[in-house]
Amino acid sequence: MEEGIFNRTELLLGKETTHSIANKRVILFGVGGVGSWCAESLIRSGIHHLTIVDSDCVCITNINRQLMATTETIGQPKVEVLKKRLLSINPNAEINALQQVYCAETADSFHIETYDYILDAIDSLDNKVLLIRRACETSATFFASMGAAMKMDPLKIDIAEFWKVKGCPLAKALRNKFKKSKQFPAKKFKCVYSEELLENKGADTFHETTAPLAENDWHAAKMHTNGTIAHTTAIFGFMLAGLVIQDIIQQAEK
Repeated sequence: MEEGIFNRTELLLGKETTHSIANKRVILFGVGGVGSWCAESLIRSGIHHLTIVDSDCVCITNINRQLMATTETIGQPKVEVLKKRLLSINPNAEINALQQVYCAETADSFHIETYDYILDAIDSLDNKVLLIRRACETSATFFASMGAAMKMDPLKIDIAEFWKVKGCPLAKALRNKFKKSKQFPAKKFKCVYSEELLENKGADTFHETTAPLAENDWHAAKMHTNGTIAHTTAIFGFMLAGLVIQDIIQQAEK
């Protein structure tokens, strides 16, 4: 069955490159609006070994943009719901679902140095800074997503090296953190971002009440809620996955 699943991929890329994709190990931090679409794209593209990390549970306000969020999955751990969906796409895939937070106390437990690709789709500033630093100290290839909220125009979504990202408040805040601490990433890395910055036109009148989250959940520390829409977060996620697949193809063709 698996041979049939990836028939069109192999037709496009060839058998050897398709096998190269299957043999790579990927860890993805954050499976929300960006990360959930990224994860599915990776599995549909032939990645077999994927670890997904997120401490959050599905909330009703996730439904407008997160792949596994439906009225039937509210209150369930995001990583478990997403794992079930990914295995329905490829039952032979190795999906490691971790309902945990990436932070200073837990960072070592993920053994990110054992992966070929490390992907950042989290939005907690301090934890994102830590992940960038630690990921850039490994031999793994690292890609990150910048902020996808308050953006609508698909033509303004782009890819750039982190220090060359323009017009993104999250990228600016990250760079300020690095400059203030004088501890910089050990290597350059590419990001998905958009220069567009809209304003919220509505009021956030919904206060989330979901099942208890994992201990030290970084979502609980969010200070602002900004508007988002599905096509934007999905494009961010697909482009993040695309960076991985394109890099594997380029390495295979060398």
